[in-house]
Amino acid sequence: MVALQALSRYCYSAYHASSSTAVASSQLDQLADFAYNVTTDSVTGGSESKRGGCTLQNLRIRRDWRTFSKTQKKDYINSVLCLQKLPSRTPAHLAPGARTRYDDFVATHINQTQIIHYTGTFLAWHRYFIYEFEQALRDECSYTGDYPYWNWGADADNMEKSQVFDGSETSLSGNGEYIPNQEDIKLLLGNYPAIDLPPGSGGGCVTSGPFKDYKLNLGPAALSLPGGNMTAAANPLTYNPRCLKRSLTTEILQRYNTFPKIVELILDNNDVWDFQMTMQGIPGSGSIGVHGGGHYSMGGDPGRDVYVSPGDVAFWLHHGMIDRVWWIWQNLDLQKRQNAISGTGTFMNNPASPNTTLDTVIDIGYANGEPIAMRDIMSTTAGPFCYVYL
Repeated sequence: MVALQALSRYCYSAYHASSSTAVASSQLDQLADFAYNVTTDSVTGGSESKRGGCTLQNLRIRRDWRTFSKTQKKDYINSVLCLQKLPSRTPAHLAPGARTRYDDFVATHINQTQIIHYTGTFLAWHRYFIYEFEQALRDECSYTGDYPYWNWGADADNMEKSQVFDGSETSLSGNGEYIPNQEDIKLLLGNYPAIDLPPGSGGGCVTSGPFKDYKLNLGPAALSLPGGNMTAAANPLTYNPRCLKRSLTTEILQRYNTFPKIVELILDNNDVWDFQMTMQGIPGSGSIGVHGGGHYSMGGDPGRDVYVSPGDVAFWLHHGMIDRVWWIWQNLDLQKRQNAISGTGTFMNNPASPNTTLDTVIDIGYANGEPIAMRDIMSTTAGPFCYVYL
């Protein structure tokens, strides 16, 4: 197979995603290498990087969790545990249940879910959100390591053996306690047919790993339950301490998050609208995309709650991979894709709202950071950003 990095940046379209896991894994590596080279070239020679002072010397690297040493994993884990102990900054009248700095991020996501999914801001909002989470870890909890991502395709054959979820001291904790005879999850979106998802291999409280004693304080807001039911608190921002639950579901990763599916998403969608909709799951298609697949494969509470999903500490690695996939896609045709935006400011444009533009302002509230225009968060090496993926 001809190496993608040897091709002109405009010839990638001649490639098609392989149905072979091994070949598609290699394709993804080559696409990432290509994106890395384009990004570093833009830093050394492009004008865009100069706006934020990004150079090769201060360029941060984001890496696959599997490449972290045990010490590096523990450093990241300890910084997250630290953030879960620091006091909340969100005013009590806005989120009375928020007790910690970590809760501030969950509260923001709950408050803004209807304007950050199936919208023109989806990709850039989450890029800024995880960046500011990283800054909180660094500034408030003295984290000095790289930002990690979860490479879904590597775990699609056996999620329970994933280094992210194996329950070891260097994981983000493992499965929930097994609950037998669970019925399927039925996802509903508007008037479209329900999507049936298997219930997974756990269901109860997480029993092992660094976060087994972690308490989720906010939600639920729209928690899907086995059997097709959904539960929500009267006010998901009130105090509701409970354990982190998971029900790891390899079958969901196999359906939506394999290497062939990831490469297909990148190569088969030339328009940003098609790309972001396929990533999230086109309504009525029966798919929840790599975005939904990653969340629902975690199962439990809050993995099956789109509003409260940052309450699961694996959220940040999952969205690291979401951002990585977007970054690769952008760099395959940087001139056309760097600032490509499509969509409005509300969930599936309901209620109808203006189109998102480069002047649209993102504000993540009391989580962290300052309000920022979309135009300043479209590149990973401009505006406040200076990072690249390996």
